[in-house]
Amino acid sequence: MSKKKSKNRRSKRKSYRYGKRKKCRFCQDSSLVIDYKDVKLLQNYMSDRGKIAARRVTGNCAKHQRELARAIRRSRFLALVPYTVDIYR
Repeated sequence: MSKKKSKNRRSKRKSYRYGKRKKCRFCQDSSLVIDYKDVKLLQNYMSDRGKIAARRVTGNCAKHQRELARAIRRSRFLALVPYTVDIYR
């Protein structure tokens, strides 16, 4: 009888773990363009420390995540976006 209870508990745990899958914003809206000069858009896909957010976090498809990462790297190189944030101020 205890085995049946444990199976039920496990099945309940799995059900809440997987939520609704995020859609790629750039595939949904073709008017959005990834550009290294658009700092406001790029900062939405970066953490507060300046790291590039992962694909599973942003919900982007692989193609647009690569473009986004490339644009962030270019904007860092041109000093439009910082590489890191100074947290010790």
